[in-house]
Amino acid sequence: MATYFVGDIQGCFDDLQDLLQQANFNPQCDQLWLTGDLVARGPKSLETLRFVKDLGTAAITVLGNHDLHLLAIDAGLAKLNPKDKTQSIFNAEDKDELLLWLRQQPLLAYHEDFNIIMVHAGISPQWTQHQAALYAEEVNAQLRGDDYQILLAHMYGAHPDYWQDELQGFDRLRFIINAFTRMRFCAPSGQLEFHNKHSPAENDNAQHIPWYEVAGSHLDGAHVIFGHWAALEGHCSHENATTLDTGCVWGNSLTMLRWEDKAVFSVSCPIHAT
Repeated sequence: MATYFVGDIQGCFDDLQDLLQQANFNPQCDQLWLTGDLVARGPKSLETLRFVKDLGTAAITVLGNHDLHLLAIDAGLAKLNPKDKTQSIFNAEDKDELLLWLRQQPLLAYHEDFNIIMVHAGISPQWTQHQAALYAEEVNAQLRGDDYQILLAHMYGAHPDYWQDELQGFDRLRFIINAFTRMRFCAPSGQLEFHNKHSPAENDNAQHIPWYEVAGSHLDGAHVIFGHWAALEGHCSHENATTLDTGCVWGNSLTMLRWEDKAVFSVSCPIHAT
């Protein structure tokens, strides 16, 4: 059995299939872990959802910001952006089944044998890893409930951008969602910064620090694997973290890591996003 971790697919289904073929992935004995954002700018979000769902226990995925946005669109709480190329999902006969499955997926997944945490964007520098797991479950419990639309209606926004234990209600849940699915840079204090999407090398603001370089205990313990930040091009400066979003949808590459021997697989991708 081999364990593979792959970066953001964003509907680039054919590129994913090429990558799995390159690695000789076998769903009968291997497991595929996906860093979220299964859907969006690529041409085959519907096929991607169906494929990952049909893998059953051979696939583990976390929710990304695009996945949550898809659920909000279905709930009538957000408008479909034609650039996201997800209309085929809403036209599909199995739409409700697919989105119910998607809504059950976690914000944080833990591989007990390898002591690995997988999230979409990262872990707030103001949290320990134990706290992160507890906070992720707070959101997941709401998403899995019958009144999940209420959470989706309140998840958009950039505030609060600083964690406090006494945060309550939707302010608390919004911060948790933003940390797990939108975070890139933070202030030295851990305050979230949402506007800067550059790479650390291109960043000229000393108050904007990659979340994994901010002082804290958020990377003490389990190794953290994440996606979301294509501008990193697969490079992370922290020894206890690995990033796998290498910008497939933007015409760069799709990258997958086999954990047992640290073999890296990659396929070049055409530009899918417009």
